Amino acid sequence: MSVTVLPTDLEGAQPILSSEDMYRKGLEASTPGAEDYDVVRAHKWFNLSAMKGNPQARVYCKELLLEMTTDQVAQAQKLAREWLSANRAVLIG
Repeated sequence: MSVTVLPTDLEGAQPILSSEDMYRKGLEASTPGAEDYDVVRAHKWFNLSAMKGNPQARVYCKELLLEMTTDQVAQAQKLAREWLSANRAVLIG
């Protein structure tokens, strides 16, 4: 049995992000002065990367907590939960 996949079949597909990909997204969002600087998004990505076992992401996540308000932390956790809900299979395996 064979399966044919055309390039157009993959349009709009979400890429599968590795722990390292998530960590890099966190780094990009946590760099002051960067165009996309956003500690809430950075925390979300570090948190997700840490869930996949990245020890460096755990460190950065904890460091960001020192700079964030309670509302920002709650928002980051909400965004992480939403991402998990939409991408549950990515964290399995």
